Amino acid sequence: MTVQEATFDTIDSLITQNEILIVDFWAPWCGPCQSFAPIFEQAAEAHPDVTFVKANTEAEQQLAAYFQIRSIPTLMVFRQQILLFNQAGALPRQALDELIGKVKALDMDVVRQEIAKAEAGDQAAQ
Repeated sequence: MTVQEATFDTIDSLITQNEILIVDFWAPWCGPCQSFAPIFEQAAEAHPDVTFVKANTEAEQQLAAYFQIRSIPTLMVFRQQILLFNQAGALPRQALDELIGKVKALDMDVVRQEIAKAEAGDQAAQ
């Protein structure tokens, strides 16, 4: 599967319309971003059931600001519209594959229950 470009105008539909979405926030001048790009593209080829997108933080400053990107590369993983992973730094190929495997294996009903419990606890503390 090919890697798509994400923009501020398309990110919401990408999140809502894809079961699993992986976003690579990058910039053309970023050395680690350039080194991570082939790893990201190889993972996209190896996992055709996952949607991979790149967000150029130079061209899409509003998108980078929306997600509070402070360091690049930053990788975000969404499943069923829930942000499951948000980490700055390039991952080695094996670590990226392991992350994708763990995301696919998650029981999302349990994840939603944990989120609901955490939100209820936050409200009780207020």
